[in-house]
Order: sequence, then C-alpha cells, then structure tokens
Amino acid sequence: MSLKGIFTTIDKVRRDVFTEVAKFAYEGEDYNDLEQIPFNIIPGEIASHRESIFLERAIVGERVRLAMGLPLRKVSEHAALSTGIDEETVANTIYKPPFVNIIKFACNSCPDNKYFTTDICRGCLASPCIEVCPKNAVSMVNGKSFIDQEKCIKCGRCKSVCPYGAIAKLERPCAKACGMDAIGSDKYGRASIDYEKCVSCGVCMSSCPFGAIADKTQIFQLINEIKSGGKVIAEIAPAFVGQFGPKVTPSKLRAALLELGFYDVVEVAIGADLCTIEEAEDFMSKVPEKLDFMATSCCPAWSVMAKKQFPEFKENISMAMTPMVFTARFIKQRFPDTKVVFIGPCVAKKSEATRKSVKSHVDYVLTYEEVMGMFEAKNINLEEIEPSDKMNYGTGAGRGFAVSGGVAAAVADVIKKHHPEMDVKIDSADGLKECKNMLMLAKAGKRNGYLLEGMACPGGCVAGTGTIQPVKKSTANVNTYKKNAEIQFADESKYADLLEKMDDSWFDNWHIEKQI
Repeated sequence: MSLKGIFTTIDKVRRDVFTEVAKFAYEGEDYNDLEQIPFNIIPGEIASHRESIFLERAIVGERVRLAMGLPLRKVSEHAALSTGIDEETVANTIYKPPFVNIIKFACNSCPDNKYFTTDICRGCLASPCIEVCPKNAVSMVNGKSFIDQEKCIKCGRCKSVCPYGAIAKLERPCAKACGMDAIGSDKYGRASIDYEKCVSCGVCMSSCPFGAIADKTQIFQLINEIKSGGKVIAEIAPAFVGQFGPKVTPSKLRAALLELGFYDVVEVAIGADLCTIEEAEDFMSKVPEKLDFMATSCCPAWSVMAKKQFPEFKENISMAMTPMVFTARFIKQRFPDTKVVFIGPCVAKKSEATRKSVKSHVDYVLTYEEVMGMFEAKNINLEEIEPSDKMNYGTGAGRGFAVSGGVAAAVADVIKKHHPEMDVKIDSADGLKECKNMLMLAKAGKRNGYLLEGMACPGGCVAGTGTIQPVKKSTANVNTYKKNAEIQFADESKYADLLEKMDDSWFDNWHIEKQI
C-alpha cells in the first residue's frame, strides 16, 4: 500500500530537508554549516518518533547528503556530513547511481512474508486453520490459534479459511510494493536493494512507513547553476496541475519559477504531443505486419522493466523519444546555450537523464517536492504571486499523459482520426506487477494487434514519488486542464512540424541506444 496522499511525519521531514538544502545552496558558503541542518529540523533534546534524538538527527543527516547528490556514509566509519564534497561534486550535474537508497539505521527490519494469529482469534471449535495446514504448523495454545514459524511454509491456507479473519500476513511494505522483486534482506534483517533488478521507479519510497528509503536530488547543483548566471529553462511535466495548491494556477506557477531565476518555463506536453504523433505512425506502419503489438515508451521504469524481464519484446517497445527528451531537444534547438531542468513527479527520470543520448539534452531532473523546497527557501508565496503569461503550449492529448491510460488514448485518437476504419485495441496497466501481467498476456498471444501502455506508478504519473497532492485530486485536476486545452488532438499541435526538422542522425543514435 502506498502512503501517497497522506501527509505524514516522513513527508514533513523530507520536505524540510529539501528546504534546508535549498537555503544552504542560496546562502551558505561553508560546507561545515551542513552539520547544523539536522538540528534545525529536529530541535530540542527529546526524540519525538524514535528511541533517540541522536538517531533522528543521524537519519536526517543522511537525507541531507542524498539531497546534496552525495552517497550515504558507511555506518561503520566516522565521517562528517560534508565528507566527499569537492568542486567536482558541486559542478556535477549528472546523477550517479544508485538513485534510490536505503538508510540502514532507519529501517525497522520488518518481518517479511510471515503469518501470525491476532487477538481477534476466538479459538473456535472447528479450528479450520489447524485442519488445512499441510505441515502441522498450527495448534491451539491457551485457547488461541498459534503458528509455529519454524514449520510454516507461508502457503496462506490458514488465513484463507479463518472465519474471523484473525490471521494476518505480514509483509515488508517496500518489498510488497516493488514490482521488480528487487528488495530483500541483509544479514541483519534490514531491507536491501538488488540494483540489477531495480528500475528506480521509487514506489518503495512511498510505501516505507519508517522513511528509510530516499533518493538523490540535484537541488544544490541546480541552484548553483542559476546563481552562476547561466540560462536555465524549466520543462514541467503534465502532472504539475494543482500540485502546488488549488489556488496556484499554471500562470502563477510559471511566475513563481521565473522568480526563482529560471529563464523560461515550457510544458512537457509539447514533447508528449510529438511522442504521440511518432508512436501513432509507428503503430500504423508496424502492427501487425512487422510486430504483433506495440508498447508505449514514455515511462522509463516500465520500458526498462519490459526489456529486462521480456527481452524478446525489445523491438515491441516504441522507439519514440520520451516527452521529457522531445521537449528538451526542442528547447536546445531554439536556445542552444541553455541548461534544461525537467520538473516532474518521477524518480525514474533521474535514471533516464544519465543515458548517453539524453544527458546532453536534459541537464537536471527535479521533482515537484524538491522544487517546493526551493520556493520555501526563497519565501515565495505561490498563491499571492502575480500570474505571468499562460502556459499554452500543449494539447489536451499531451496534457493527458499524466494519468493512467492517457498515453494510449492520445495515440489511438490520432490513428482513428486519420484512419477511422481501424480498430485500435488498447490495454493499459499501472504498477509494475500489473504491467508484468499485461506482458504475460502478450507473451501468450492474447494481445496481438494491441497498443499497450505501461506505467510504473499505480495511477500513472500523478502518483509519482515526487508528487505532493493525493492521486484522485491530481487526476481530476489534470483531466480538467486537459479538457480546457484550446487544441485536443496531438497532431494539431503548432509544434507538430518539429518532427520533420529534427536531425536524422540524432534520432538514429537515440534509437540505437534504446535498443541496447
């Protein structure tokens, strides 16, 4: 279960860290001053949530390091909070893996995949839990059902037959949420990530109730870029609508970003429209003559998962650039001397930005939460700021990419518009486990002729780890913004002709890398 949409103590600490790191980037000069940040966030002498205030501050300290783009410190060795910071680190604009990290001493070593009898048990005469257990692991102790963990094989039969629902299955929340089965346990029972399996979707971060998982950010590096006087253009993903509060209109958000020092703000919906057009053309030219089905490419975590676990479908994943890259390419064609920062809901985009064919176009990736820390650090009142010109670049189709099903619907609409006789069959899945199931159906030949859409985050991009608002509210906001767009079809975008103007060799390089 994701904790997205519920503002918890973890969210407060997380956002306080972003704000403090942003303040340090704006005002600080001495890296030793970083040592003060945990005390600013966790003041006083008595712990509020853990057994020791020193532990609380130590965890915040590691979050500060990650927010500076630095790796975690080794628990077994002494090191100052600023250890590892040098001129190269400050100037580095590319993330270094791992992107998603577990702060070991914040982990509660949660039991994983175990069955326990709760106090709800009535000690019933029928005792079906005892009768169905194939290993005699269940017995009556003091009038209550008891499960011997040494004998239990975790089959779950006892749970399924209990008339009172008194038997609970305990799972590590982060492992349960991980659609890649990438989370296991170290020798101390703490969570660990198998980075060969991990696709950096960040869903585990939203599911850990102890706040033990955090990602790296580029807040510090981006602010230094802006302070240096360089031109930085923000490209903002479609899920932004309503993220910063119900009264913060797109025009106010644009004004606030300009106030932070951005040179301009562009909707990623532009790139989504271009992605739609290219995927529609690919589908029409390849399915079913060359490919049994085609899958969309805009979610990097989904496409990496598909290629890792279903390598036979490598060619079926669309070769179209993602909206982030399309938009960045568009910006750098027009303003070649600028830096581009993608602002969105997604942790996986941080990984995507390190690809050889992407990093020369996307210089920084920040989430909405991280940008909110910049607003807080500069005391910018988003609700009261004077609105700027409208962000009126994207079509309704491009804006709809933010919600589950929106990508496939946009592509299908373009196909049907030009070929109304075509029956475009669609299947979409959100959450990597559901995405796997969809591909299993494709493997069985049950999705031939289909356009498949995969999203790593349950609910789509509006449910990304870096979002601020509840998923249902965000979905409604995006749908309204989509409906109010002046143009609805992607192929009617005034930027549609950019596809013909982009350099062919650049596309070839992109396609080659996407196939590896």
